[in-house]
Amino acid sequence: MRLESVELIRVKMPLVRPFRTSFGEQTVRDVLLVNAYTGDGHGWGECVAQVDPFYSEEFIDGAQMVLETWLIPQVLAQQSVVAEDVPELLKNIKGHRSAKAALEMAILDAQLRARGHSLSRYLGGVRDTVEVGVSVGITNSVDELLDVVAGYVADGYTRVKLKIEPGWDVEPVRAVRARFNDLRLQVDANTAYRVGDIEHLKKLDEFGLLLIEQPFEEDDLATHALFAQQISTAVCLDESIVSTRSTEVAIDAGACSIVNIKVGRVGGLIESRKIHDLCVSRGVDVWCGGMLESGVGRAANVALASMSGFTLPGDISASNRYFAQDITEPFELVGSCLKVPTGPGLGVTVDQEMLASLGAVRTHITGR
Repeated sequence: MRLESVELIRVKMPLVRPFRTSFGEQTVRDVLLVNAYTGDGHGWGECVAQVDPFYSEEFIDGAQMVLETWLIPQVLAQQSVVAEDVPELLKNIKGHRSAKAALEMAILDAQLRARGHSLSRYLGGVRDTVEVGVSVGITNSVDELLDVVAGYVADGYTRVKLKIEPGWDVEPVRAVRARFNDLRLQVDANTAYRVGDIEHLKKLDEFGLLLIEQPFEEDDLATHALFAQQISTAVCLDESIVSTRSTEVAIDAGACSIVNIKVGRVGGLIESRKIHDLCVSRGVDVWCGGMLESGVGRAANVALASMSGFTLPGDISASNRYFAQDITEPFELVGSCLKVPTGPGLGVTVDQEMLASLGAVRTHITGR
């Protein structure tokens, strides 16, 4: 398959509700889309890098720069390319996994659309629907938190993830558990704690959580392993998981019993599938994390979560959790599930008029 050109599209999508974590507050999602044009058609990808380098070292302006300057030209230079070639083609460029993932996704979407195959089928998906949960950011008060959670429970979500940080952990979780006794509940710390916080975090054991996600720094597997030995609640890793190799090391170290797979964080859908297969072989549960994606990235997440090893609800959520109007047809909650797209490739159509109305900025890159 010949890659003829690539278009980068930047668009700012207002969030229906501010999303606050220990990294700060977002009111707008700055989205970077990749549209790959081939001799057989075109395909879409989404880069999940954030505006600031707080979740990881990547940030969206840097991702666009590395795509324009190195990643896209390197792939355009090939006489022929398929998505399976992309990781090897780009391995000389260190890091920048979210940018690489977006380009790989766009090429894979184009490839699968040309073949008439869905992404779920390509990945080996086994489900027509996937169960999803919702992630709730840090609120201004416990009462506000309870109101927010109540709204999502009323919408049909049966699993809720609460963001926590020092000073906002045990008491908010206690309040939510007291109000929603049967709710499947988990927490996410986004690396906010240190080894000296272990005794305090052990108090979370009393609330029957599904898991505690990434309490310590991403490179601190030793503290995660120590914590896992002292707490009954399962420890899940997010930021620490950047490749199949890092996943294997974490499992061998006893640092986690559950893994969160995020396509952008690990460098693409192909690497995500490898991590899934490793975890299945090691008896480790996996679930799909979200990064406030538009319908493009959400479609990829839903297809990924249709694989057999995804045994826990993902942070995928319906489109209206984040956006009043998505740039694709919306993903809608059915019970506590989302339908897996069955059309070719990602199975969604990008609304060009919607992009224009949001003031999309386009950069077109062609080969020599």
